[in-house]
Amino acid sequence: MSSKKVAIITGASSGIGQATAKELASKDITVMLAARREERLKELKNEIEQMGGTAYYHVTDVTNVEEMEQLAKKTVEEAGRIDVLVNNAGLMPLSLINKRKIKEWDQMVDVNIKGVLYGISAVLPYMEDQKSGHIINISSVAGHKVMPGSSVYSGTKYAVRAITEGLRQEMNASYNIRTTIICPGAVATELTETITDEDILAAFKDRDMKPLDSENIAKAISYAVEQPDHVDVNEIIVRPTQQDM
Repeated sequence: MSSKKVAIITGASSGIGQATAKELASKDITVMLAARREERLKELKNEIEQMGGTAYYHVTDVTNVEEMEQLAKKTVEEAGRIDVLVNNAGLMPLSLINKRKIKEWDQMVDVNIKGVLYGISAVLPYMEDQKSGHIINISSVAGHKVMPGSSVYSGTKYAVRAITEGLRQEMNASYNIRTTIICPGAVATELTETITDEDILAAFKDRDMKPLDSENIAKAISYAVEQPDHVDVNEIIVRPTQQDM
């Protein structure tokens, strides 16, 4: 069995997840790619293998607890262990509350909060058994500051920070399980494509700022993963230089 670290990455079919998979694979970490779009996962797996890395994939809906448990089980079957979980899958359909976009609120709660919890629940038994592990949850600068249109999204990202901090206090000393919160600012990804509120979309179009690339966040994740076992990088905030919030 290989001694290489093994990382599960949710939301791996695009954006930060895709960039993180490539970054970690380039550091000789075996990656399990998880998302709903199988064709994208196959393409990424092939790309990583052509780079000389090791990758597996498993089609997974993070809002389904059974599928998340199956993802963890499949990772151990294929790669032998789970060292890192990157809870990256997320949605950001920003809207003003009086637009009453209740279905979008439900989706954000299901993916951004429940998906993170289901991921933690799925990998924790394996990490507890091996007395080591690293859970990385993607929050946002919106998990530090609320702005008009971000109320529900910010609520989910504040929740991610609270859950991660609670997990740190419960797991670090006894089980040697590290926790990291990554809080990106504006990143050029597909996240904004889920916004349906025309007022919010107009505000985004008026913004004159160079956003981060997904690779910038991937390198922050890699930095946290690469630290020695006794070093726990608890939170990293990465903003574009021009972003003021």
